[in-house]
Amino acid sequence: MSITKAAPPGAGPRDTEAPPDEAEGEEQGWQFSSPLVLTMLLILMVALQGPIRGAVSAPVMQSWMTVFVAVVVQALPFLVLGVLLSALLAVFVPPSFFVRALPGRPALAVPVAGMAGAILPGCECASVPVAGALVRRGVAPAAALAFLLSAPAINPIVLTATAIAFPGEPEMVVARFVASLLAACAMGWLWQRLGRTDWLRPPAHPSDEGLGKGAAFWSSVRHDVMHAGGFLVVGAMAAATLKAVVPASWLSLAADNPVVSVLALAVLAVLLSICSEADAFVAASLTQFSLTARLAFLVVGPMIDLKLFAMQTATFGRSFALRFAPATFVMAVASSVLVGAVLL
Repeated sequence: MSITKAAPPGAGPRDTEAPPDEAEGEEQGWQFSSPLVLTMLLILMVALQGPIRGAVSAPVMQSWMTVFVAVVVQALPFLVLGVLLSALLAVFVPPSFFVRALPGRPALAVPVAGMAGAILPGCECASVPVAGALVRRGVAPAAALAFLLSAPAINPIVLTATAIAFPGEPEMVVARFVASLLAACAMGWLWQRLGRTDWLRPPAHPSDEGLGKGAAFWSSVRHDVMHAGGFLVVGAMAAATLKAVVPASWLSLAADNPVVSVLALAVLAVLLSICSEADAFVAASLTQFSLTARLAFLVVGPMIDLKLFAMQTATFGRSFALRFAPATFVMAVASSVLVGAVLL
């Protein structure tokens, strides 16, 4: 006769089995945790410190690190500014405010939103989270997108920097303002006419139900900083990589052809991903190019570059970014050529 230990009262068949955690551990075997991975990386870096030090000291890596740090340092303060403005809009501003502030017809709301970009002292990194907050608060996407494109290019700080970078050439300031506003409004109207709802993913936002105003504000700030900051770093890494491998001699060859020079500087603006507060000084240094080509550099850069594409993908979805970015590039180049032919 076999003797079995009686189960405690109320115990079911599962109570006599091994604990779930132990069973799962036996089946899964090795599991990597974040501290373990970090420790292994540190050990690997110590073991390979000689080759790593030699690679970092190479001129190409020095150039890469300089561009990467410059892009992040330039953009991060304005990204934080945009996140704070986004949180303020989401938490403290009632949705009815935007309904009253903008015309009811989207066709009229687009230019009003585009002109509103002139009062935001921030760059493209600030405009993306703010535009996302506007969409969340019920603003027509066409108007929010017009604001997203105009704010980095026509705000007072950018126009002042352009005037300082091009002394004695006030027409460059006027041309940048007109061409940027024209491209932003044109893209807003284009989205209003041809854009589809399923292309634009509603911007994600942490739930703040049951939270006070202060707690909801900081919850929104933490969410947007982590969400947009990671894509900013990815965009900065891509920009630094391209900057380090593109030969400088290509610029001199491109400047000799008027059409190629405009396209070359437009593409260069996308690749370099320079903050709009600093791009005027870079454009002013490219003296081998025409004023129209440099205008294209100033108009395209704040509207679409590598870090902006990454941030727009994170905020509005890949389907949106893959359609919106190429159209924005074409519209920005076309408006630059048109305005440059008239004013420059």
